[in-house]
Amino acid sequence: MNQPAPDWTARAAALRADGRIVIDGQRIASTDGQTFDKHSPIDGRALGAVARGQVADIDAAVKSARAAFEDRRWAGKPPAVRKKILQRFAEKILSAKDELALLETVDMGKPIQYSLAVDVPATARTIAWYAEAVDKIYDEIAPTGANALALITREPVGVVGVIVPWNYPMIMAAWKLGPALASGNSVVLKPSEKSPFTALRLAELAVEAGLPPGVFNVVPGYGHEAGEALALHMDVDAIGFTGSTRTGRRMLDYASRSNLKRVYNELGGKSAFVVFDDFADLARAARTAAGGLFFNQGESCNAPSRVLVHESIADEFVALAAAEAPQYAPADPLDPASTMGALVDATQLRTVLGYIEAGHSEGAACVTGGRQVRAETGGYYVEPTIFDRVANGMQIAREEIFGPVMSVIRFKTEAEAVMLANNSVYGLQAAVWSDNVNRAHRVARALRAGTVHVNQYDEDDITVPFGGVKQSGNGRDKSLHAFDKYTELKTTWLRIDGG
Repeated sequence: MNQPAPDWTARAAALRADGRIVIDGQRIASTDGQTFDKHSPIDGRALGAVARGQVADIDAAVKSARAAFEDRRWAGKPPAVRKKILQRFAEKILSAKDELALLETVDMGKPIQYSLAVDVPATARTIAWYAEAVDKIYDEIAPTGANALALITREPVGVVGVIVPWNYPMIMAAWKLGPALASGNSVVLKPSEKSPFTALRLAELAVEAGLPPGVFNVVPGYGHEAGEALALHMDVDAIGFTGSTRTGRRMLDYASRSNLKRVYNELGGKSAFVVFDDFADLARAARTAAGGLFFNQGESCNAPSRVLVHESIADEFVALAAAEAPQYAPADPLDPASTMGALVDATQLRTVLGYIEAGHSEGAACVTGGRQVRAETGGYYVEPTIFDRVANGMQIAREEIFGPVMSVIRFKTEAEAVMLANNSVYGLQAAVWSDNVNRAHRVARALRAGTVHVNQYDEDDITVPFGGVKQSGNGRDKSLHAFDKYTELKTTWLRIDGG
């Protein structure tokens, strides 16, 4: 018998989120008792008080993680045992699907249908995949001479600090937790103060699954307090960070000012979506561009926000893309039919509206959208917005907006398209749309980006590395390559004497 669909509005009204710290497997208040109030971007409702982590709280979490690492309660377990515990962790995530999805939606404003169908399953799938991978990575023997044996082994780095953004709180955390925990590290996670609740709940589920206390700790708080303390801590061996390029620079500075900890930054993007006049299905290209940009309210680092279109098809493309916009009209995120929710907070609302104003003032043509809507709800909503006739030097073409704003730039030649696409400080993702296979390969090779999509956008799998070049960061999340960030290579030489 089919179960009745959940009443998400009623569930949200009854929700009482726990914002306390998780250290050594226990929920505790901050050392000095400080908290900050968290409100939902949906309608401004109070979600609860969140512990305001400070230096003392980060220090306690790092000490807990270090003790767990040094006594090898986790790192010393055989890979097959770690695998089983992480598999149970993934199962716990799926069993708490409704709870986690609701927390994610009320916390950062994304539609409940996507929290359920995308965020929770992707989080569980990531943890399960790294669980399966942990006992399938082999060490090496170097091809030395007959009188020596050189072993090359992977060892966990130790204590890993993880700092994640507010746009995909669970998924971004899982991309780092999966390989870090599977490798045997202990972790201290600092979630964004704008979306802390699912990270705190994940830590509880991990302990329920059998992860030893102290191996996974979560300290919420502000970036300039808890985040800075974690990145500066002398007993943290590595930082996995996802966020803005501006803050990524600080991570490198903190490493140089502390213990030269390794820092892996996954930063911003201004991804170029290049459409040539030899691509026949222009409607699909326009539909994909709109869907890729307006998904998650445009709050995605890899959103195709710079759309480069050949001048001969630009008018038709813009009309097709604008026709897609009504499908993403902002609506109540708790309504399962909604396809666009609220921006994360008032600050982000002001940022996006400021960029829209900049687009007008710089002379771009606003084809659709451009306004705040649903203000009467107390939430933060902006219409899907498309600017045409954007110049690559305009602010809306160069800076990461992190909102539902598309900039269409027209080009004349293939060489100009490549030049415009690469003329950016970012290099996270890009796309090429062409039915000419030679052109598709040629342009894909010429684009400087961590991922280049051809005749599609944002297809995804945990087996494929994710990351960027230039000021979009370094290192890779996802795939087996992520283990490189959380392990050290050790060489052990043995002299073999003749018999």
